[in-house]
Amino acid sequence: MNKEQLEGKWNQVKGEFKQKYGNLTDDDTTFDEGKFDEMLGRLQEKTGKRKEEIKKEIETW
Repeated sequence: MNKEQLEGKWNQVKGEFKQKYGNLTDDDTTFDEGKFDEMLGRLQEKTGKRKEEIKKEIETW
């Protein structure tokens, strides 16, 4: 899955991700144009998972 597809998928599943990881806020799950990797870093900090694990979880959601 390329970056654009991953970003699109994220827009579909971010609400469910926030339910699964209750400590995530809207600010944590939102990204500005070109800052998807920065948002992944915030998710990494909050969930304790590696970025690759988060990407894989998004892909398979």
